[in-house]
Amino acid sequence: MSIYAIGDLHLSLDPRIRKPMDVFGEKWRDHYKRLKENWVRIISEDDTVIICGDISWGLKLCEAMADLRWIAGLPGHKVITKGNHDLWWTSVNKLNTIDERITFLQNSAYFAEDVAICGTRGWICPGTEGFDAHDEKIYRREQQRLETSLRCAAADGAGEIIASLHYPPTNDKFAPSGFTELLTRYGVGRCIYGHLHGEDAFGRGFRGTLNGVRYDLVSLDYVDAIPVLIRETRHDNGKKSNTDCM
Repeated sequence: MSIYAIGDLHLSLDPRIRKPMDVFGEKWRDHYKRLKENWVRIISEDDTVIICGDISWGLKLCEAMADLRWIAGLPGHKVITKGNHDLWWTSVNKLNTIDERITFLQNSAYFAEDVAICGTRGWICPGTEGFDAHDEKIYRREQQRLETSLRCAAADGAGEIIASLHYPPTNDKFAPSGFTELLTRYGVGRCIYGHLHGEDAFGRGFRGTLNGVRYDLVSLDYVDAIPVLIRETRHDNGKKSNTDCM
């Protein structure tokens, strides 16, 4: 079994949602068709794929269901964290009844063997232009959610931790943040994130290693709709942590 990651699918398969992505450039033309071709070619049923937010343009869960069913039908087990455009996101308990082939992650950890997958949406970091008191409140709340997820992993004896954020974990000056501090403190080996689109924006995300944690941008247009290999493991007994981490 292997672990892959990709973010920002930006699907709108429900006919009520008209959001063509090709207005944002050629990399988005037929992006979901290219993603499916690459996914089916690369991913096996035993693999796990982390999808780090911005899944569907649906505003309500009923409008996102076509997109979620499409994702469920792809090979592998999908672990999904929330993005800023996922306005359809409801209680995680309800979401986790939709399809057993998808785990929605919030305040918990998902285990693929001894590798724990943790995560949260994240938020813009201090030092970002326009960062204000409202942002500070959300930023601190998202840190708490990330730590809750990381505690789940630690409590269940994770041998390795992969973190999934939607927003980049630093500002565009790559200054350390509350997110990077937590990831280092809990011994996370790798963190993936999305949110950034277009050549100008790609450079605003830190890519590389900081204080022992490797950071990778995996937004769909950055990786050309090809899921990125994050980790190879040996067996296929993925499970969600049952630890009460709240």
